[in-house]
Amino acid sequence: MLIVFPLLPVRAGEMPKYEVRAVWLTTLQGLDWPSAVVRSKSDIEKQKRQLTDILDKYHRANINTVFFQTRVRATTMFPSDASTGNEPWDTALTGRDNGNPGYDPLAFAVEECHRRGMECHAWIVTIPVGKWNAQGCKALRKRLSDIVMKIGDEGYMNPANTHTAQYLARFCSGVTRRYDIDGIHLDYIRYPETMRCLPPPAEGRKNITRIVQAIHDAVKKEKAWVKVSCSPIGKHDDTRRFSSKGWNARTRVLQDAKAWLRQGLMDAEYPMMYFKGEHFYPFLVDWSECRGVTPGLAAYLLHPRQKDWQLSDVTRQLWVSRSFGMGFCFFRSRFFTDNVKGLYDFVSNVFCPYPALVPAMRCSVADAERPLQPQRLALYSYGGKAYLAWCGVQDRSDGNYLLYNIYASPYYPVDTTCGDNLLVARLRTTELELPQLPENMYFAVTATDRYGIESTPCQMSAENIPQDAMPGWYWVTHPLGKRQCR
Repeated sequence: MLIVFPLLPVRAGEMPKYEVRAVWLTTLQGLDWPSAVVRSKSDIEKQKRQLTDILDKYHRANINTVFFQTRVRATTMFPSDASTGNEPWDTALTGRDNGNPGYDPLAFAVEECHRRGMECHAWIVTIPVGKWNAQGCKALRKRLSDIVMKIGDEGYMNPANTHTAQYLARFCSGVTRRYDIDGIHLDYIRYPETMRCLPPPAEGRKNITRIVQAIHDAVKKEKAWVKVSCSPIGKHDDTRRFSSKGWNARTRVLQDAKAWLRQGLMDAEYPMMYFKGEHFYPFLVDWSECRGVTPGLAAYLLHPRQKDWQLSDVTRQLWVSRSFGMGFCFFRSRFFTDNVKGLYDFVSNVFCPYPALVPAMRCSVADAERPLQPQRLALYSYGGKAYLAWCGVQDRSDGNYLLYNIYASPYYPVDTTCGDNLLVARLRTTELELPQLPENMYFAVTATDRYGIESTPCQMSAENIPQDAMPGWYWVTHPLGKRQCR
């Protein structure tokens, strides 16, 4: 399959080569997707098109990370089996309790994200299991009544019960084994704020950390390159100069989030920083002391029926976050793609007009070998179309395939350390269709493994493309003379 990407002009400003650009795609009650339920076979294609339309918008805005809500409230967006607790289908897909939509939404989301060069992380809501008499909670209580506790009219998994850690670890392990995901993203991995009698802080944090440890170990045993991340409360704790006003991760809901990063239990964290002014910036600085943190920004608070923030409230947060090298993650998807207050236009046209790579994983790969360099990058024309093609290489890591990044520049050799030159990221193919045959433009290609580690570049020039005959290749003509291409 050939993917068409536009050639970009020479860039006036320098863009980051590595930056997390993420969106939470909420499936709870179909808030972001799906907006139509499946009742017939034709509805399946309609539901799929709705999702690909969203992903196309992400791609045009150069988003590179998608958190797809996979476990909702002890209900799933995939056919759960024994390895994942046999949890029922989520109602949002069909409008019916445990209604089978006739396809696998998670598998479809992963494939379509990868087709567009984006990572797809399975977003797992951990502790809350929904209304006490809703299908997810009822099904879980029927099987494992000892790990479900009632608070008001809601059900929650009990963090103090060791079976909770075992269940969630087995669930995340099953998802990791069955799907080509890039990450497991844990939501609400904490004590409920509505719980009247929390345990002593040290004990409560130990209980939550036990769950995190179990999930981390289970996921890494399956696939070491799958990132484990979470979305803690936006303020880690009081700082020396600023109070969290009683709402923080470590003391209030017993998430020891910074310790998880230090101990390597989390590859990344996305604190929910849905604040502004002195409630945002001092706590952003506090998080910036930890490597691997990306702030979650409140796109939804731009809406007039929410807080009616000004666009500048969010754009300033974006610029300051970039200055710390921290990237961004928007909550929620619909407020971003609906261009509330012009946020989508700002991101796609001003803030992220070009692609960026997701930073390499910081855990477990410090001594890993770089992937081998791709070979024989060639530019050619055929049938009135222009193509780049190269020879792929074998993955030397324990990942299951390599990805390829294309760089372009009017200067030779192409500087692949410069983010301004990145044209296309994370291609699965070894061929790229261009909209026209470019003039005075050089290209380079690198390989990236599943950990995000990049090879040295293969540069394209008139001198380094071989002229020897290869079986199955044919001659075509392009501006640099005769060349062999597939």
